[in-house]
Amino acid sequence: MMGHNTSEAIKQMTAFIDGVDEPLKKSFQTMHQGYAHQTLERFLKAREGNVQKANKMLLDCLSWRVQNQIDNILAKPIEPREVYNAVRESQLMGMTGYCKKGRPVFAIGVGLSGYDKASADKYVQSHIQINEYRDQVLLPNASKKYGSYIGPCLKILDMTGLKLSALNRIKILTMISTVDDLNYPEKTETYYIVNAPYVFSACWKVVKPLLQERTRRKVQVLQGCGREELLKVMDYDVLPHFSRQEGSGSSKHNIGKTIDCFSPDHPFHVELYNYIKQHAAIVKPVAPEKMLSFHVDVPEQDDEGTIIVQTLESALHNLGDEEAVENGVANLNVNGDQSLRHRKAARNEVQG
Repeated sequence: MMGHNTSEAIKQMTAFIDGVDEPLKKSFQTMHQGYAHQTLERFLKAREGNVQKANKMLLDCLSWRVQNQIDNILAKPIEPREVYNAVRESQLMGMTGYCKKGRPVFAIGVGLSGYDKASADKYVQSHIQINEYRDQVLLPNASKKYGSYIGPCLKILDMTGLKLSALNRIKILTMISTVDDLNYPEKTETYYIVNAPYVFSACWKVVKPLLQERTRRKVQVLQGCGREELLKVMDYDVLPHFSRQEGSGSSKHNIGKTIDCFSPDHPFHVELYNYIKQHAAIVKPVAPEKMLSFHVDVPEQDDEGTIIVQTLESALHNLGDEEAVENGVANLNVNGDQSLRHRKAARNEVQG
């Protein structure tokens, strides 16, 4: 679907948006940040060029945003600060800079993210806040700086520390995956997998056939810490700490001059935290009493996504060798955590 067909499809989607209720239109404006055409293209691409399905996906997304006050989520800090710090310590994600094409580079410590120090709501809230900050602040600023539209980001997934206990994180990872797949389609250009354990290949063989070709092309499994390959698309100072030298491992084991991009004290997280606190002081919440128990409804996962998760989970349990299972299962999270390319393979919106 290219050229004239795409243009005609976008016209139809634009007409559809013009007819929705005002609250949905307002949320669409917040979402596209001046790039309405490109935003519609993302949803169209996520639904393989089917205008009807793309419109439904977009309508569901906008309804979700309005119902959960997503437009104001950057004015809803995770409090108290101790809880915020606990989330940062157990949901390892950070931004290291921009690649040579101007796209934001995010690092995710898949193997060492425990998701065990706060409630699921806090992790979902934190994830959405990073998504919204990326879409409302980072990407628009990058587009202005480079003089052209920059829509997707790059993600580097560190598999260091994957263990069988990762199975316990499936619920929270599925929640995050579903949010990304249904509401932030086509926001990641490439997923770079580094420091993968031996059994990763076994897990990948199970998941890969279930993915659409477009999704498979987004996933690149790099050798070791991936430094040499990553340096082709980003400068050295943008490399996450776990990719700067072979055997460096993830953040919790890499102490030195390199700043841990997962830390609450990293410039990105300090900037994001201050941004949210400042906006919280300006924006008066509709229901102040609910601020400390903020909750986002998570859409239901589709049948295809469920099948993928069950298939992978079953395969991991049947690996036999306990050590292999220990390292391989976590792989499941990986694919799931990062926008979860395998889980909604059919949706192929990986991202989150």
